[in-house]
Amino acid sequence: MSYSPIKFLKIAMWTFVFVFTAPGWAQDGTIYPMETPKEPNAIPLGTGGVEDQPARETWFRQWGDPMALNITTATLTPFLPDPDKATGTTVIVAPGGGFRWLSMGNEGWEVAEALAEKGIAAFVLKYRLHPTPESLDDFTAWMNRPMTPPAESSGDGEPARPERPRWNLDNQLEDAEAAYAMIVERAEEWGVDTTNIGMIGFSAGAGLTMHSTLNSKTMDLAFIGPVYGGLNEVEVPSDAPPMFNVIAADDFLFHGEFGLIESWHKAGIPVEFHLYQNGGHGFGLGNPDRTSNRWFDAFIHWLEVNKFLKAGAED
Repeated sequence: MSYSPIKFLKIAMWTFVFVFTAPGWAQDGTIYPMETPKEPNAIPLGTGGVEDQPARETWFRQWGDPMALNITTATLTPFLPDPDKATGTTVIVAPGGGFRWLSMGNEGWEVAEALAEKGIAAFVLKYRLHPTPESLDDFTAWMNRPMTPPAESSGDGEPARPERPRWNLDNQLEDAEAAYAMIVERAEEWGVDTTNIGMIGFSAGAGLTMHSTLNSKTMDLAFIGPVYGGLNEVEVPSDAPPMFNVIAADDFLFHGEFGLIESWHKAGIPVEFHLYQNGGHGFGLGNPDRTSNRWFDAFIHWLEVNKFLKAGAED
């Protein structure tokens, strides 16, 4: 079975519908409009726009986090470490959001800042998204609309499968490849060791990380770190990079499936897997009183043990 970003997306969108409407969260889950941030350090990747996209880029806050919709211009934002503790290790950070929005704070900027503190050059990839309604009210209604169920039978006694979405991840892969190419091109300027570039992603960003690993012809990733992404079985290429993988047992995306981990293990490629007791979905660097809150420390330790991070990086 191959990794399916479409399967992952459908699950992720249902996740958003539930999270968007679920009561009892520690912070206010209502979305509030916000002005588009200036992002002075964001560098356009020049990968083009989005076909059939009439809406402009829109931002909102949910649980205090800045999020973006209808992104049509992909950018890369560097978060460079202090030169005194720079290691040369580099990470592309891909936020999540079901490929329909991006959690730029929780799963992008905050993670990149934490990596830079450890001497790692981090680059937040703001990749292009599939179109959604421009108005936040319309977006809310659209995301919470009833999903069309499959027909009761396909005619042979088996349940009919729902129609597969007609789009793919070509734009997102192109953006990831352009980000990698830009980092390599400007490696000397940014203090990047081109033999030691990795990628981590969250939710849909984990899906993009895996999609890039399995399908890119131009990216040579040294390591990957999918965080609360899909775990279905894949065909692992012989040159696949070592993987650090994280998910919580109470995540909507976790269904007791370990196919991705087994695939890496059977291929004889190093893999570290952390199944945390709790943390839910979308925890970023962590939420209060959850066992998953130590994943970032474990990731840094994994980089050190596997010699992806030079000795001397700050604890």
